[in-house]
Amino acid sequence: MDRTKSPNSPVLRLWGRLSSCNVQKAVWTLEELGLDYERIDVGGDFGGLDRPDYLALNPHGRIPTLVDGAVVVWESEAILRYLAARYGVGRLWDDDPAKRAVADQWMAWTAASLYPDWIRLFWKLVRMPPSRRDPKAIERHRRATVGHYQALDRHLAGQRYIAGDDFSMADIPAGTTLHRWF
Repeated sequence: MDRTKSPNSPVLRLWGRLSSCNVQKAVWTLEELGLDYERIDVGGDFGGLDRPDYLALNPHGRIPTLVDGAVVVWESEAILRYLAARYGVGRLWDDDPAKRAVADQWMAWTAASLYPDWIRLFWKLVRMPPSRRDPKAIERHRRATVGHYQALDRHLAGQRYIAGDDFSMADIPAGTTLHRWF
């Protein structure tokens, strides 16, 4: 849900289409923190990623991009960390570097281990026309993705959330992939 700030408050602006998993991470974070924001549809069928005004914000022409006053942040996990550090200290962002490192390592794991296999499976199974699907590649990425989720499940066996007993920024990246998985 996009929220509207009062006329005297700066508005957080998030560029990106809601069907993007990476945009969903940013939106979930904004909503979790109860922040007012405006979301602007770009990317996919909306286009606009190659417009000069957008490229001035994000030179890579990808989504999402967050603007908070004079601060511009792109890349979903960078946005998540920025929002958590700026607006979620004590909620999504732990002041203790050791505890925050646990969240950081699981966010890095999601990006470097889970996400590559998961997104390849998604593209090969969901986005690929049936006539072009490669069952062996689909099965390879399915097994790898299941293996990642099994590792996460073993980790969660002794605690409520990824980084411990409290919900943190670590839960959002993995959570968006699980939402799509189911």
